[in-house]
This record gives sequence, C-alpha cells and structure tokens, in this order.
Amino acid sequence: MTTAGEFRPHRVAVLALDGLLPFELGIPHRIFGRPRDARGRYLYEVVTCSVRPPGPVETDADFAVYVAHGPEVLATADTVIVPASYELGPVYDEGRLTEELAAALARVRPGTRLASICTGAYVLAAAGRLDGRPATTHWADAERFQRMFPKVEVDPDVLFIDDGDVLTSAGVAAGIDLCLHMVRRDFGTAVANDVARRTVVPPHRDGGQAQFIHRPVPDPQLATTTAARAWALGRLHEPIQLRDMAEQEAMSVRTFTRRFREEVGTSPGQWLTQQRVERARHLLESTDLSMDQVARESGFGTAQSMRQHLQAALGVTPTAYRRTFRSGGGAERHGGAGTRR
Repeated sequence: MTTAGEFRPHRVAVLALDGLLPFELGIPHRIFGRPRDARGRYLYEVVTCSVRPPGPVETDADFAVYVAHGPEVLATADTVIVPASYELGPVYDEGRLTEELAAALARVRPGTRLASICTGAYVLAAAGRLDGRPATTHWADAERFQRMFPKVEVDPDVLFIDDGDVLTSAGVAAGIDLCLHMVRRDFGTAVANDVARRTVVPPHRDGGQAQFIHRPVPDPQLATTTAARAWALGRLHEPIQLRDMAEQEAMSVRTFTRRFREEVGTSPGQWLTQQRVERARHLLESTDLSMDQVARESGFGTAQSMRQHLQAALGVTPTAYRRTFRSGGGAERHGGAGTRR
C-alpha cells in the first residue's frame, strides 16, 4: 500500500491476445517506458499480460511472443490497454466476450483507465464499456463496428477519442498518438514532447485530425505547405492571417487552404489554434510568466482569449492547468467525460 508522499509509478497493463499485431503491442512499451521524473525515476511501469497463465501468445506474424504474466496483473493496473488482434473470434464475429476474456476483464478495478488501439476497441465494446460513449477504431472497420455495437457513438474520422476514463484510437500510428496524449494528460507537455523526440515522432497530432487523408504524401512535383507551417511556428506570438501563410508558398488563399487540408488533415486556422494551445501549455508548465504574458507569447493576445481556447481544448482553465503541473501532479482529472481531442 502506498503511503502519503511515497512514490509509485503509474502501472500500465497491456493485454496481449492471440493474433496480436507485434508493432501495436510494442507501442505502449515504447511510449510509456520512457518518461522519468527529475530524480530519474520511471513514471510508468509497463507490464504485459495474457488471459491465460504465463506462456506463448500467437501473433499475426510468423512468430509467437512469450508473455510472463497472467490476467491477475489486470487487478493491479491503473491503465489497461488492449492492442489490436486479428483473432478475436466471437468478439469480432458476434460481439461477445469469450469466457476467459470476460473473466480476465472482470479483474479490472472500478475506475481503472481503459484504452484500445485499432480493433482492440471490439474488446471494450463487447465488454459493454463503450455503450453510450464516443469511440473510434480503424476507418476500414468503423462501419462494421457500428453495426455490431449500435449503442456506441462511432466516429470513423478521427485519430483518437478521449472520453475521460475510456480512450480509443484508430490503427497503427494513431496508437502512438493516443499513448503520447495520455502521457501529456498525466504529466504534461514537456514530458510528452521529450518522449516524442526520443521516439522520433511528431509530438502532437490532434485527436480530431482525419484518419484518412486522400493525398497523405504530396506529389513531389507540387508545392507543399511545409515552409508556411515552419514560418508560422516561428511567429505564433504575432498575428497571422491566412493570406500571410499562403504568400509564403506563393499560392492563392484558396489553393493554399485546399493543399493544407490535404496534407495536414485540418484547416490552417484550426492548426494554428492547436499550435498556440500547445505553446501556452508549455509556457504554463515551464515558466512563471503571468497569464497575460503567456497569452501574448502564444498568440492569443489576451488572457481571456487564452482561457476560452484552453477551456475548449483541455476542459480546464490556464490557472488550474498550471497549478496541476507545477505542483507535480498528473492531469488525469483534466480529461472528464466528453473530453475529445
């Protein structure tokens, strides 16, 4: 039992099911296995478990993985993550849990945070954990998922959904986005950005970004919006108009807006707001600047404007956000029901 003030890492249990995708099984270990506090202590403990006693678990590749822990680990977890599997059996075919999977999930303590990567959402839905809640999965499975689980509010067009104590993500790389989001929610932007740098991935892709962009890799013969984005990031504290960004690429506003959405998956205005929110979060966590100064430095102009944008994006005020992270606490309480990013 942890006494007041005693350090205990947040325990993440990763449930390995037969037919699992090795890449997605490794995502939680890669992301949650990195963060440390100022004293060098790991902030998370990641443990892989099976629904059976220790032993091999089949993958969708030409090898199995040996899992050293059984379902009893689920009873000790603060967060349980269910990666994708291609052999979910009745879970996928009929929308119901097997007896051993139901028994395993019954061990999860009330209040434990649940998350899924890709088709792992089928497991949460079959367990009734997504009824009446927003959720997502891989875009190619979304229509079938909705038919199978009509009580779930399926959104096929986002990378991940944070509904407080239950989070779901789309396939593969979206699992990285989801795990980084949870690190950011728990320990702040600076910690998540450090993990992203070490993993060599973008530090933040908004959950509302589209899963499927029709031209994800621009034609090399066509101009891109990369230079405009870099230009804007260096001037977030200044007023930036759409035409200013378009001029950086020598495009008309209409062409630039279309090309930007094709490449990034969101509008230039939405992207700018996201970047300013991230800038404000970083300053709130890492500096003693006043609210007015943070607002100016992040491009919101006034503290009131910053307050409105952070409240919309994070569900908390700038003052509450700073108090949480400057006092060393996590941010799990920020992601209340209905929070979606």
